Amino acid sequence: MPPYAIDKFIAEPKIAYFSMEIGLKNEIKTFSGGLGVLAGDTIKSATDLRLPMVAVSLLTKKGYFRQELDPSGRQRELPDDWDPSAYMTRLPEKVSVGIESREVQVAPWLYVVESATGGRLPVIFLDTDLPENTQEDRDITQHLYGGDLTYRLKQEIILGIGGTRMLEKLGFEIRKYHMNEGHSALLTLELLQRYKKDIEDVWDERLVWDADRVRKLCVFTTHTPVEAGHDKFTYALAEKLFTDADMVPMRVIMEFAGKSALNMTMLALNLSHYINGVAKKHGEVSQVMFPGYEIHAITNGVHSYTWTCDSFKRLYDKYLPGWANEPEIFVRVGRIPYEELWEAHMEAKRKLIDFVNGETESGMDYDTLTIGFARRATAYKRADLLLSDPDRLAKIGAGKIQIVYAGKAHPKDEAGKQLIQKIIELSAQLKGRVKIAFIQNYNMDTALKIISGVDVWLNTPLRPYEASGTSGMKATHNGVPNFSVLDGWWIEGHIENLTGWSIGPASDVPEDPARDADDLYNKLENIILPTFYDNRKGWVRIMESAISKNAYYFNTHRMMRLYVTEAYIR
Repeated sequence: MPPYAIDKFIAEPKIAYFSMEIGLKNEIKTFSGGLGVLAGDTIKSATDLRLPMVAVSLLTKKGYFRQELDPSGRQRELPDDWDPSAYMTRLPEKVSVGIESREVQVAPWLYVVESATGGRLPVIFLDTDLPENTQEDRDITQHLYGGDLTYRLKQEIILGIGGTRMLEKLGFEIRKYHMNEGHSALLTLELLQRYKKDIEDVWDERLVWDADRVRKLCVFTTHTPVEAGHDKFTYALAEKLFTDADMVPMRVIMEFAGKSALNMTMLALNLSHYINGVAKKHGEVSQVMFPGYEIHAITNGVHSYTWTCDSFKRLYDKYLPGWANEPEIFVRVGRIPYEELWEAHMEAKRKLIDFVNGETESGMDYDTLTIGFARRATAYKRADLLLSDPDRLAKIGAGKIQIVYAGKAHPKDEAGKQLIQKIIELSAQLKGRVKIAFIQNYNMDTALKIISGVDVWLNTPLRPYEASGTSGMKATHNGVPNFSVLDGWWIEGHIENLTGWSIGPASDVPEDPARDADDLYNKLENIILPTFYDNRKGWVRIMESAISKNAYYFNTHRMMRLYVTEAYIR
C-alpha cells in the first residue's frame, strides 16, 4: 500500500466512526472477535460506497492473544505481537490527554482502506507507546481488553477524548460522531467542553453545557443485551484518572452518566440523537433495558466480498456480475446451474477438510455432513448443546456427522475456558463414532475456511443474549444454511426448511435448554441428515435460498445505507 498524506482526506466533512477494536485483516491485530470484525466490515462497505467517513481506534501493539490448547483443552494466552509500520504510516502530529495528573502524549498511525470502486477511507489508530511517556502510560495501548478496570478506563479516555482531539488536530471537520458500543462514550464529554456556552452569571450551571448541540452530533450503537457487557466505573476511579484541565466537572458528568457509577452506556444514551440496537429483537430488548429512550434497530450485516470464498467469488463473477458492490443481485442466484453451485461448495469443503486434517488428527472426509460452530467461547453461546447427550448424538450421527469447532475464551472467562475443555473431553469420548475437531487460535483466515467449507452452520445461544450474530450471515454468502436458535438476526433471516432450520421454540417463549437439545437432535436426525444424503437437489435449493434470501439482505452495504438515511443525515 502506498503511503498517504492526511491532507488527502480533510477536504470535506466526515462521519467519525469510533470503535475500541477494528478487524480489517488478520495481520493487523487490533480486534478480538465479532465487534471488531463488524467494525472492519462497516469500514470496508463505507469505502466501497465512497461514504465520507474516518474511523478511530486503538493501536494495541500486542493484540488480543494467541491461543494454544494443551492436550486436556486448557487454554493458554500468548502474546500476539505485530509491527504496525508494515501496514500503516506514523503521522507526526500529537495530542495530550491528562490522566492521573500526567500529560499523556498520543500519536496517530494512518491506515487507508482501499476499494476497487475507487474509495479510500482513513483509519486513525491511537498510540501512547512514545518515549516521552512513562512506561505505565506507554502500555495503555498495548493490550486489547487487557488489565483491570483502571487500565480499561485509561484506554477509553485515550479513545474517546484523545481520539476526538486527534481528529481536530489532523484537520478533520466532523459532522457526526458514531460510537460503536459505549467504549468511546467519553468523546461526548470532550464535545460538551468544546461547545461550552460563553454565558456569565448563569443561575443554573447546567445551562452552560450545550447538551442539545452535542446530541445532534452523536449516534450510538449498542451491541449487548448482557448487563455485564456495559462498562461501568466507580466515580472514585474516575476522579483519580480524570485530571485533564479541560475535563467536564464530575457533577456534570453525573448528570449524564448516572449518579451511582460512570455508566458508559448511559453517557452515550443521554448525549446521542440516534440510538440503535443491531437486530430487530435486540432493539426491543434494549428498549426494555433502557426505558425512556427511543431505541431503533439496524440489523447488522457482513462485508460480502471479504466473507465469500474464492470458489464462490468465481461463480458469482460468472453469473452475477457486480455482486460485490450490489449484494442485492444475490436474488438472481437461481441462474447458477445446480451442479456448479454444488461443486463450488465442494471445493471450499475440500479445502476446509484438508486444513482440519492438517491441524488435528481427526481424520475427516469430504463426503460426511460437516457441522461448524466457531465463535467466542462463553457460557451463553452453549457450544456444548450439540454434545449434551453424547450417546444420542452417536446413535444419530455415527458415520454421518463430523463437527468442526473453534473459538477463544476471554482470558478472565473461566466458564468459557471450561467449555473448551468440555468439548475436548467429549470429543475424546465420541472418538470412533463422531469425528470432532477443535481448531486452535481462531482468526479471520480460519473463520473464512470454516464458514465456507462446512455444510451446516450451528448457533445455539441462550435467548435473548445473541444481540445479532454475524457468523451465520457469513455462512449464507457461501451457500451454507443456518441451524440456529431463534435469536438475533436469525429471527429475521429464518424460513424453516428454506433458508435453514430453527432450534427450539419461538423467540418469545421462555428458555428451556432440554427442549432446545431435543429439537436439535430431532431435526438433525429426521430432516437435515435425510435431506443432505437422500435429496441433493433439495439441499442445493436450500443453499440457493440461503444466498438469495439471506446474503442479499444481511450485508454491510445495506446496513450502511440505512445508517446514512436513518442516523447520519438526520
